[in-house]
Amino acid sequence: MSLETFWFALVAVLFVMYFVLEGFDFGVGMLLPFLGRRSEPDGDKRRRVLLSAIGPVWDGNEVWLITGGGALFAAFGGWYATMFSAFYLPLFLILIGLIVRVVSIEWRGKINDRKWRAWCDVGIGLGSWLPAVLWGVAFANVVRGIPIGADAQYTGGFFNLLNPYALLGGLTTVLVFITHGAVFLALKTTGDLREEAQTLAWRLAIPSAVVAAAFLLWTQLEYGKDWTWVIVGIAAVAAVVMVIGAYLRREGLSFGATCVAIAGTVGLLFCVLFPNVLPSTTDAAYNLTVGNTSSSHYTLVVMTWAAAIMTPVVLAYQGWTYWVFRQRLSVGRIPEHGGLPLREEAPDAGRS
Repeated sequence: MSLETFWFALVAVLFVMYFVLEGFDFGVGMLLPFLGRRSEPDGDKRRRVLLSAIGPVWDGNEVWLITGGGALFAAFGGWYATMFSAFYLPLFLILIGLIVRVVSIEWRGKINDRKWRAWCDVGIGLGSWLPAVLWGVAFANVVRGIPIGADAQYTGGFFNLLNPYALLGGLTTVLVFITHGAVFLALKTTGDLREEAQTLAWRLAIPSAVVAAAFLLWTQLEYGKDWTWVIVGIAAVAAVVMVIGAYLRREGLSFGATCVAIAGTVGLLFCVLFPNVLPSTTDAAYNLTVGNTSSSHYTLVVMTWAAAIMTPVVLAYQGWTYWVFRQRLSVGRIPEHGGLPLREEAPDAGRS
């Protein structure tokens, strides 16, 4: 295996890890209004349980995106440049969504004010729904191909990206992520919240499996290779197990299945893409490939040594984090809100 092929595979693994781990974070954010209903007396505590479920891990999950983007930039500069110029607006919106989400999660508990928390909840929802849709649209377009000229420049417009296949990809990521989040919450909570998450996971499982199956089948029939049917089969079996696990209320089984289904779907996209990294719908001669976009051999050698040293460290640290914070959460164990007041109280009358 050449170093170019190795780094293409490693970039695929990094994005698989990102979507598997960050997928349930997005799902929890999307479910915040449904499982953390504000109308109930303990609505705010329910929302704090949901956010506490991802609190110790969500920022670590985003590291995979940073690493994947950095590896893409360093190993395949031509791919990075053309893709980011073509998808400038979608990626900019994803970045805005992620920033708003980070700020909302971190600052929600700083101020003890209902309106403040409500606006933060809006930011969490926006920062979860928007990337969940746009990541699916972006990756589907990468597989489908975009108009690229002889100078490796994007020659289309924004609406070229809003084709039926890409929109189905966006719908797939939304449904799969929100189901992934519901199963994760059933795995991490107790009491009424766990039961409601189990019920919601069951209601979402079938439509998610159907839409994901349609996207997988379209991808395979239009862009796949003979051997990628194996990946389609693995992802399809995982989707069926997800539905069965949700029906039986066995959240551990269902969560493992959603992880495999997401990994299979993202893995399929990269496998049908290879050896291209960004096909051109203008002329196949303008396709960006692993060979014509990769960095120098020396650069890839240095990157390989760095990855060999640091990847086990990152995996060990993140595995330790999940192990330490493995306990289930409940509304009864959430203390009263302890943030600062939004405004200073007026001084007592008569005091100088």
